This record gives sequence, structure tokens and C-alpha cells, in this order.
Amino acid sequence: MPVGAVFAATIKATVDRNPVALNESFQLVFSANESPDGEPDFSPLRQDFTIINQAQNHQTQWINGKTSRLIQWTLVLMAKRTGRLKIPPIAFGDDRSNPLTIDAVLPQNVSEDRDLFLTVDVNTHAPYVQSQLLYTLRFYRKVAISQASLDEPELDDAVIERLGEDKNFDTAIKGVRYRVTERRYAIFPQKSGRQTIKPVILMAEVISGRQRHFGFFGSQMTVPKRLQSEVVELNVKAIPDDYHGHWLPAEQVVLQEQWSDDSLTVNVGEPLTRTLTLLAKGATDSQLPTLWSDIKIDGLKSYPDQPVLREQKHADGLTAFREEKIALIPSKPGQYRLPAIKIHWFNSKTEQEEVLSLPAVTIRALAVKSAPASMPAAQNGTGALPTAQPKTSANACPKPVAQPSGDAGLWRGLAVFFAGAWLLTLGFVFWNRKKHTEKIEPKTAETQDFSALNKALKQACYDNDAQAANKILLEWGQQAFGVSSLSAIKAHCEARLRDQIDVLMASLYAPETKPWNGKKLYQAFAESCARQKTRKIQNEGELKDLYQ
Repeated sequence: MPVGAVFAATIKATVDRNPVALNESFQLVFSANESPDGEPDFSPLRQDFTIINQAQNHQTQWINGKTSRLIQWTLVLMAKRTGRLKIPPIAFGDDRSNPLTIDAVLPQNVSEDRDLFLTVDVNTHAPYVQSQLLYTLRFYRKVAISQASLDEPELDDAVIERLGEDKNFDTAIKGVRYRVTERRYAIFPQKSGRQTIKPVILMAEVISGRQRHFGFFGSQMTVPKRLQSEVVELNVKAIPDDYHGHWLPAEQVVLQEQWSDDSLTVNVGEPLTRTLTLLAKGATDSQLPTLWSDIKIDGLKSYPDQPVLREQKHADGLTAFREEKIALIPSKPGQYRLPAIKIHWFNSKTEQEEVLSLPAVTIRALAVKSAPASMPAAQNGTGALPTAQPKTSANACPKPVAQPSGDAGLWRGLAVFFAGAWLLTLGFVFWNRKKHTEKIEPKTAETQDFSALNKALKQACYDNDAQAANKILLEWGQQAFGVSSLSAIKAHCEARLRDQIDVLMASLYAPETKPWNGKKLYQAFAESCARQKTRKIQNEGELKDLYQ
């Protein structure tokens, strides 16, 4: 093997956006954790791309006594033609980067000639209920701005997730160069029928070019601008009548399993762990179904762990992950057959129901070999037992020692005591759970009429009235959870809503009064309620009745 191959640098190529429109710039970044064999040769890129700019950056970090290096080459490119364009491996001496493919498409039919404007785009106007809709917002400008603030998109009864950081690039419209900021969202409508995504509002300060003069000093003057995007009309389709099972709309679903022992053989009394994993592209983690059902098999006990749920955000949407671990412990030898696992899901691209399955498996439990019985003690010539005990080797198994009869009562007493204590504990847990359920259940959000409270909270948030929002949230917390402080309410909320309650508390209790923007709080509140409603309906198996 050549010496250079052993020490070859790993060079990773990535792009900041895909697809890109013709005449729009995008970034191509090459990253290496050590110096490559030579300088890069970017000339192959010129066949399909125009290189507008390129830069190189070195970073060195000292972490836990170790030096970490990162070298990056950043290129700003623009496609010369439409189609699926290949970014070939780039040579850095003898080292090579990975190839990429990027889709160059025709630009949108934008005929604006103003200094700045907004556009919105969705990948479909007719999504299925709870399926992913991609919403893309672009802010075009050909003038300098000093600052800008942008609202979040709003859709009633929907889960809305922002996808990553903003992307900035340049484009040309009728020969005029524009700077563009792009922001993307994944939207999951929670009910069928006609729906409207409300306009997004942008507030910007445009630099006018003139200057204010105050004595010896001056500053640039700005002109405030208010922009509003178009509304987006949706026709959200209901669950098909012929669909079976748990409703899971997605673009792609993968079901996998792993075993702690691939031989599927285990000794009696020992655990064999099964790990089930479900990945769904274009779905949220709350939509993923339970993978393991508690099947009653004589002689085999199952002990499932709490499921692990995660979401990953990409430019093309969300990917949800669910993992379940189940320990299976046989109590007697033999073979145990576990039935097949089937997951129904709806392919939102083909609009067809599909089924994933794991085949039935048989695990084998082996009897544990018991230690050899003690040999009868040899008698001496007088018929009495020998007083000296025989020596045992280091590898010999210790012989069982019989308990003296005087201790038998003690052990029986202890067994009775612990059994009684165990029964008392079970009784206390059952009584406490029943008492807690009776106390909390009448106060859950599902049993209350929150329409007036929801309307009042929305109004307070849109008026940016922190005191009014605080009062309404406290009322909601008292009704829903039986608590009377914002800190206690947070313990019952999802992460996004907790964060917005923290922002509200900071505004209420800060030494200096600061302006508070309440729209994000209400959006987090509405999304949380939508998620809880969806989970409850799915658990009760009533999704079809609700959305048809």
C-alpha cells in the first residue's frame, strides 16, 4: 500500500442549498481536518458553474489537551444551465473530495422591479392531513437595509417547524442584481378542509443615502418599510377511506431491528434484548406508532424500556426517529415464537398505502445446567462421619451448604415479612395512582372549554400585552394542571412553549421594561395543543372519525 494512502486527508464537500435557480448563487464548501496533499484544482467546476468568489479559512482549537484543526475552502458559484449538474471530485494533490449532484432549475416568475419585496412558495397546495408541507419564504432587496424583523407563518390547527438557518444568495431579475434571504418551514396541517396560511409581515429600515447632522457628527437616515407576503390557500385532504391502521403520512419510512445475540439463543432467566427502530422522512416524532405490543406468551416475560424519540431538521424537511428496546426473559426452556411486526404508512409522494414488516422470529431458551449433587460422605471405620473436610481445587464448584434447621424459621419469617411489605407497597401505589387520577383527571385540558381562553390568549399575544398573557396562562395552568405559577406550568409543557414562557417571564420580571413580542408564545401554545390533541386521538384510535 502506498504511504500516501495511509495518511490521505479526508475532504468533505457540501452545498448550502439544493436545488438552486438559474442565476442564483450558492456556496460550495470543502472541509478538511488536516492539510491535504496539495493545492485544490477548481477548474473542473467551470464546465457547468461560474466561480464568483472563493476564500480559504484555517481554524485551530485546543480541547482537552488535544489540537483540532479545520481547513475550509468556500466557493460562491452560479449554475450556467438548468438540469442535474455534477460537482466532480476535486483534486487536492493526490487527495480527492467526494462528488455531489445539484439540481439547477428555472427561476420563479418574479416580475417585481421594486427595491424590496417578499415571495412565498409551497411544494403542494393539496397536502394530506398531518402530512408535511414545505413553505419557502424569500426576501428580495436591491437596496441596503440597517435592520429587519420577520413574522412567522401562521396556520390554525397546525404544527410549524422552522428548518435550519436562513440562506443568503444573489440572483438577477431582468438584469437587476438582488440579494435574497431564504427561510424554510415544515408545516403539518392537523385538520382537513380549506385552510389559509396567513400573510407574513416584514418590517425593515431602508438606508436612504442621506445623513442626519448633529453638530460635528452625522448618521445615515433610514426609511421604515412594511412588506406583506401573499396568502396561501390550501385544500387539506382527509385520510383515505380505504386506509388501514395507524395514520402515518411520510415520504419514506424505514423499519429495522437488532438483537443483543444474533443466534437468538438465551439461557433461562437471562435477558435477550431486541431493539426496534423506525425512521420516517417528512413526519414528526409524535406521529410515529408504537412498535412493540405486549404479547402474552407463556413462559416469556417482556420488559420494554421507555421509547427514545428524536427529530432531525434538514433543508428538505423533518426526519423522525423512534427506538424501542425490549428485554425478553424466558422462565423455562423451549422455543418461543414472536409474531411479525407490520407498520402501515401512507406514501405522500405516490399517494399510496404501503406496509413495512419484520418477519416472525423464534427464540430458543436453554436450560441452565445445575451444579453436580454432593456425594455421600464416606464413613470411617467406626461408622462416624470424618471430622476433616476434603480440600477442593481452585476450579471446583463450591458445594451447596444446607441451612441449619434453627435458621429455617428465621428465613421463612423474613420471606413472609418481605412479601407482606411488597403487597402493602403495591396497595399504596394503586391507591395513590387512583387518588392522583381522580384529582387530576377532571382538570385536564381535554375536559375544559378552552375556546374563550384560547381566543383571549391570542389577542393578548398579538397586542404584545405581557401582563394580560401572564394572567391568562395562569388561569390555563390552574384549570389544566392545578398549578398557579409560570414556573410550575413549564413542567407540563413542551420545549418550545417552555422557552417562550421563559421569554415572557424575563419581560415581566426584568429590572428594565423591555418590549415583548407575543406572537411566538401564542404559536408555541397553539402547536403544543395541536400535538396533544393528535396524540390523544391516535391513542384512542379515532383519527378516521375526526378527519373524514
